[in-house]
Amino acid sequence: MSIRVLLVDDQTLVREGVKSLLSLSANLLVVGEASDGDQVCQAVSAQQPDVILMDIRMPRMSGVDALRAMQKVGLTQPVIMLTTFDDHKLVLDAVQAGAKGYLLKDVSLETLVDAIETVHAGHTLIQPAVTEKILQGLQGLQQNFESYETPEPLTEAECKILRLMAGGCSNREIAEALFKSEGTIKNQVSSLLAKLGVRDRTRAVLKAIEAGLI
Repeated sequence: MSIRVLLVDDQTLVREGVKSLLSLSANLLVVGEASDGDQVCQAVSAQQPDVILMDIRMPRMSGVDALRAMQKVGLTQPVIMLTTFDDHKLVLDAVQAGAKGYLLKDVSLETLVDAIETVHAGHTLIQPAVTEKILQGLQGLQQNFESYETPEPLTEAECKILRLMAGGCSNREIAEALFKSEGTIKNQVSSLLAKLGVRDRTRAVLKAIEAGLI
C-alpha cells in the first residue's frame, strides 16, 4: 500500500512541484494539500495521511506552531519539516516540538522519498546540511533537555552510531556502514537512547552535541 502524504506549504508552485515529484514514486500518494499551518489539523483529520510534509515557515501559522496544534488535539502523524539555510532557530524549535524529519527544500527526489519512508517506519531523519545548521544554532542557545550527564560512559561503537545518526543515516544505512545487521543496530540505538535518557534519535543527537560526545 502507498504511503499517504499531506503537503503543507503557502507557495502553490512549491506544492505543485513536490506533488509532481512524489507522483514519480509508486510507493507514495499525495492525499491532500494545505496552504498554511492553520489548516493543518482540519486537513489531517479529513485526509488521514501517514506522513505530513510541511514548510517550517508560513505567514499565518508556522510549521512548528501547526505541529504543536496537532499534538494538542491528539494528531500523532509524523511530520517532516522543510527548511532553508536561514531557519536553524525554527529547526531547533521543531526538534523540541517533536518533528521527525528535517530537509532542505532543494533535496533530490531520492532523498525526499527516503525521508518519507524513514519517518513512516518510525525513525527520525536529519539531513546532514541541516545538522550543520543545528550545530551553529546550538551555540549560545539554552535547550530544555534533561541533564547532559550520561549515566554510563558511551562505547566507541555507540559514538560511531551517534555520528552516523547526526549525519541523518537510517538504521539500515548505519548497519551497512558498520557491517552489522539492521536488527543489531536497532538494539544498539535503543540502548543508546536509554543511556542518554532521551526518547528519540533527534534528541539523542542534540544531547550528544551539547555534551561534546560527537
